[in-house]
Amino acid sequence: MWVFGYGSLLWNPGFAPAEQVPARLTGYHRSFCMLSIHHRGTEKDPGLVLALDEQEGAACTGIAFRAADYEADAVLQMLRDRELISSAYVETMQTLRLADGRQVEAVTYVIDPHHRQYVTLPLETQADMIAHAVGGRGPNDEYLYNTAAHLAEMGIQDPDMEWLVTRVRAIKAQG
Repeated sequence: MWVFGYGSLLWNPGFAPAEQVPARLTGYHRSFCMLSIHHRGTEKDPGLVLALDEQEGAACTGIAFRAADYEADAVLQMLRDRELISSAYVETMQTLRLADGRQVEAVTYVIDPHHRQYVTLPLETQADMIAHAVGGRGPNDEYLYNTAAHLAEMGIQDPDMEWLVTRVRAIKAQG
C-alpha cells in the first residue's frame, strides 16, 4: 500500500515506511484551502491546512510512502482516523509517478470542494489565520514552518508557501 504525502505527512507520516520515494501527482495542486477546526485551529478560530485541490494542468510533488504489507491495514486505519476527522477530505486512489520512473496507485487525501471547510482566501488572510490559530495538534504556524522546511529540503520551490512563512513570521514578531 502506497500513501501520498504532500503536507504534514511529509514530516509526520505516522508510521515507519518500508520505502519512501519522491513522487508527482498530476491534476491537483497543494493549497491552504481547508479550514482546520480540529488539528490546527478550532470552530471559533479556524486555522488553515494544506489540501490537494483539483485543477486542470496542475501537478504536486511530494513523497510516496509504502507501508509494509503486514501493517497496511493498521496504517490505513491510522490515516483514516487522522485525515477523515471531518468529511472535508476524500480518500481516493491516485496514480503517482515516482522519481525512479515507477508508477503506483496511492491512497491520497484530496479536498471536497463542496465541503464547508473548503476556502479560497487571499494570501494575506491566510497568513493572519495561520499566525494566530492553535488546535489539538498545536499552533498552525508550526504546521506551515515544518511543511515549508521539508519542501525546501526536497528542493521544491513554492513561492506562495515561502511568502506565507515570511509574512507569518512578521505577524508573530509584531505580537
